[in-house]
Amino acid sequence: MTNKHTGACFCGAVEIEVSGEPEAMGYCHCASCRSWSAGPVNAFTLWKPENVKVTKGQDSVATFVKNPSSERQYCKKCGGHLMTGHPGFGLTDVYAATIPSVKFQPGVHVNYAETVLPMKDGLPKLKDFPAELGGSGIAVAE
Repeated sequence: MTNKHTGACFCGAVEIEVSGEPEAMGYCHCASCRSWSAGPVNAFTLWKPENVKVTKGQDSVATFVKNPSSERQYCKKCGGHLMTGHPGFGLTDVYAATIPSVKFQPGVHVNYAETVLPMKDGLPKLKDFPAELGGSGIAVAE
């Protein structure tokens, strides 16, 4: 049996489903994610695109592309954030808060060089991205 979790935008017009297990979970500290999420850090869950689907309200999903590495999707009715496609990584970030039944178990901090909220949690802190995703893979001090 496949592990499935559902979530929705703020108003409930759009529902999504993720299946299987996420590829990674963690925190992004980049200025772009902070601005988009209106918070000091973004909690992400990364999934293979084929494991993420909109099950209701596809016609209410809008996409905003500020740069080609992040295709941010949100509900046209309420503005609720849903997910971000990362075509260069071959992954989709479904915001941890969007799928509340997924047990959030962060494993890494990315773009920590840009942090405005230092977090002392013992997790690896990467200057940018892991080397396998095109980043430097350089760890920085907590």
